[in-house]
Amino acid sequence: MSDAPSVSMSATLAADEALDTRRRAGEQVLAMAGGEIGLPVLPALRRRLAAAADENAYGPVSGSRALRAAAAGYWGRRGLATDPGLVVAGPGSKPLLFALLLAIGGDVVVPVPSWVSYAAQARLAGARPVPVPIAAGRGGVPDPELLRAAVTAARSAGRDPRCVVVTLPDNPTGAVAPPDTVRRLAAVARELDLVIVSDEIYCDLVYDTSLPAESPARHAPERTVVTTGLTKNLAVGGWRTGVARLPDSGPGRLLHGRLVSVASQIWSSPPAPVQAAAAYAFGEPPEITERVAASRRLHESVVRAVAGRLTDAGALLGPVRATCYLYPDFEPLRDRLARIHDVHGGADLVRFLVERHGVGVLPASAFGEPGDPLRIRVATSRLYGEDDERRTAALMAPDPLELPWIHRNLEQFGAALADLTGARTARP
Repeated sequence: MSDAPSVSMSATLAADEALDTRRRAGEQVLAMAGGEIGLPVLPALRRRLAAAADENAYGPVSGSRALRAAAAGYWGRRGLATDPGLVVAGPGSKPLLFALLLAIGGDVVVPVPSWVSYAAQARLAGARPVPVPIAAGRGGVPDPELLRAAVTAARSAGRDPRCVVVTLPDNPTGAVAPPDTVRRLAAVARELDLVIVSDEIYCDLVYDTSLPAESPARHAPERTVVTTGLTKNLAVGGWRTGVARLPDSGPGRLLHGRLVSVASQIWSSPPAPVQAAAAYAFGEPPEITERVAASRRLHESVVRAVAGRLTDAGALLGPVRATCYLYPDFEPLRDRLARIHDVHGGADLVRFLVERHGVGVLPASAFGEPGDPLRIRVATSRLYGEDDERRTAALMAPDPLELPWIHRNLEQFGAALADLTGARTARP
């Protein structure tokens, strides 16, 4: 056991559990740490799941034919022609990503900052993460020039980086890397013979649908694996379903075989009833596309309202383009925060907000940032209501900010920021 990799619990899940403990103790909490989408299940999707409840046999390791064909069509409508035979389904995109790292082998390049599990999964796979900073406003994709330097240095030191993980759009920053950055990433990956693992689970949550996130599979199709799922666009995280698109190339087909072998030893086959519902969802009938569009509008409305309160408080924010995440930087307030509250870094910010106001967020250090910068990640996806009736009303409202419960949540967050910055006395 002493040789097992040391990995702590997921920061997002740990924060959610801590907030739930406070809630059960009677505290009024505002859950803005985890990225679960707080929306009800679309009734048509629920019916598909229920109708498939009798499907209790093992299926193909890579997923049912129906699901793989539907996923291939989903990608095809986004400009990525896909062979269903190169699609692999799994019980969530998260285990798929881990299985991919096992199948690829070697060390893993991760952006800084990046989602809490990329580096942890690399360590669990027996590899070492190679952190590479992002450029400003280009979250989710490591700076291509720094990527080249880091991989070259790692190989000179005897390490074996074989892949780079990117997120388009990004968690934690909510940014969408511009096409030029993605093109340069693809060129450097080809030069260095790196596999690109592109986590695109947020691709349907870009607010301006005329400017979608650009997949590196467009520019390096022979070496790019794309993953996605239904957790974010349709808010069914508990159903655990994800799909991966493997490259249509010699190396891609070899990787596909290794991935299926790994999957056969870990999950055998994805859950059959969920696959039936997922095949329907990836087929994108009108009720699915309408729900995703309504969710996107709701996310944008609430994210922009929270962003406004952050910038009014003096925090720095990059452009808000996608997802339910914000990554504010409180560096301009460093002297004031230290003087008023003895707050010196992100960990202090998190502690202040949760202990004095019940607002749960995460520090930048949880996303691989070195030291303890005055940055936090704020997730807005749990502000839509405590039950399905309110969440449905939020989805359908012409202006969700006028709903009293969303208004109260925004006021609670604003009061916490006001207390933090000394703008006025916080509400009791």
